[in-house]
Amino acid sequence: MEVLKVFNNNVVLAQGNDGREVVLTGRGLGYQAKRGDPVDEDRVAQRFTPDAEHDVQQLTAFLTEIPPEHLALAAEILQRAQAHLETTFTQGMVIPLADHISFAIKRVRQHIVVEYPLRSEVAHLYPKELRVARDAVALVSARTGVQLPTDEAVPIALHFVNALFATEDLSKTFRMTELFRQVFAILDSAYDRHFDAESINAARFVTHLRYFFVRLESDKQLVENPETFTATIRQSFPEAYLCAERVKALLELRLEKPITTDEVVYLTLHVARLATEQPD
Repeated sequence: MEVLKVFNNNVVLAQGNDGREVVLTGRGLGYQAKRGDPVDEDRVAQRFTPDAEHDVQQLTAFLTEIPPEHLALAAEILQRAQAHLETTFTQGMVIPLADHISFAIKRVRQHIVVEYPLRSEVAHLYPKELRVARDAVALVSARTGVQLPTDEAVPIALHFVNALFATEDLSKTFRMTELFRQVFAILDSAYDRHFDAESINAARFVTHLRYFFVRLESDKQLVENPETFTATIRQSFPEAYLCAERVKALLELRLEKPITTDEVVYLTLHVARLATEQPD
């Protein structure tokens, strides 16, 4: 590879062996380097390939502000998280996570305290992601010597959740999380009991909702069941069906999109399964 442009001591634009442009980061990678010089590959810590969502300008705007060691930490955290969460993260997840880590460290050093209002919702709705995020906070604190608040695990967990929402927009994830809270409030009211959001069936229910949101965003809602099947589900699980209709009304209001009958049918099945759990 050869250097095409030096952005700072740690970030360069290079031409890969396949002829494609790639943004490289690494401590001292760009120091005294010039266009046409061979890349010191021993110094390369991270590689980012420009694509339709992240062009060279966008990548370098972020990468020149983030220390290479924070990028490496983010990549390591995501690698560990992939194994525990059984998912795959794109390269696009590294930058926002590294950016969050850098900003969190700056806040601690400046004695700035941030409150995360969705702390309890994340603990209930995404317990697995939160456990992995807590390990990530511990790793950052150990590697950097900066003791991050335990609540920093909340936004990191939401970064993991983004992968299942197929988005890098954290505000959208916060919105979905608030919707989950409202859906569980409907369930509690409909059945006059409290549902344990950390139970296995609740986890299945939340997973169903996650993939439903992905289908809704991509206009790929379920449309496949005959009317007889819908009628059978409605008759077999009348309480769950009425509850699913209430959830549908909420989601249509908040998301401003119509929801198909088939989606309501599958939602009914998940509500019915959740309702079979014995309350504490």
